[in-house]
Amino acid sequence: MKRVVGVLGLMVVVSFAHAQIHASKLIIKTKQHYFFDHSDIIVADTLIMEDSSRIVLNRLKKENYLHTKVAIIGKGCSIEGFGVNGKPGRTGRAGNSPVGPCKSGTNGDAGGRGLDGTAGVNLFLYLEKVTMKGLLTISLYGGEGGNGGNGGEGGSGTSGTVHCNGGEGGSGGNAGNGANGGDAGMLTVHCPESLKQLLDKNLNFKNHGGRGGEGGRGGYLGYGGLGPPGKNGKPGLPGTEGNEGQFGKSSTLSIVQN
Repeated sequence: MKRVVGVLGLMVVVSFAHAQIHASKLIIKTKQHYFFDHSDIIVADTLIMEDSSRIVLNRLKKENYLHTKVAIIGKGCSIEGFGVNGKPGRTGRAGNSPVGPCKSGTNGDAGGRGLDGTAGVNLFLYLEKVTMKGLLTISLYGGEGGNGGNGGEGGSGTSGTVHCNGGEGGSGGNAGNGANGGDAGMLTVHCPESLKQLLDKNLNFKNHGGRGGEGGRGGYLGYGGLGPPGKNGKPGLPGTEGNEGQFGKSSTLSIVQN
């Protein structure tokens, strides 16, 4: 993914004290991306997004700000600040199936809980004059929760003899719970009253909460070892299933008219 961006104008000033970047004219070429890498505040006197260009917000900051006096938005453009999906929980280690007669298997380990999805970025968008040639998609939805890890399989017991019973099977490990989805980020647009109708028609806001992760599968039981009549080992118990995580909360779009 290229990060080549044309920035024109007299000066680009970076103020690390306020984490702010100022450009007299910011041009994002067709199919290119502009990243809020070093800032959470971008001020551009003129912003030009050519067709299929993207702005990627700074996910390390809870809130991002974009100020522009004149914005020219092409077709198929987007601003992305959605949450990151959580990773799945680890799979539980299987129990040991020993060697030698009349020995019992050990229990499987429990699966790990998935990691929660992160929240979408809260975006504050300040506009004064806008020209839009197509839909502008702003994606601030929450990340999905990771699935729970499966429980480890129980180890099986070994065969019995005339002198001892077959070994007992180990129980399967309990499954990990699915993680919670992240909440969607809020979008607040400050603009003149004359722009409301244009935004209502051309703004596609994706603001759903992240899906909760699925619970893991409980570990399979270990089998008891076979022995002479009446001396079979008992099987273990299966592990319990994990619970599903909760969905993240959807967010709102607020248009504040100047």
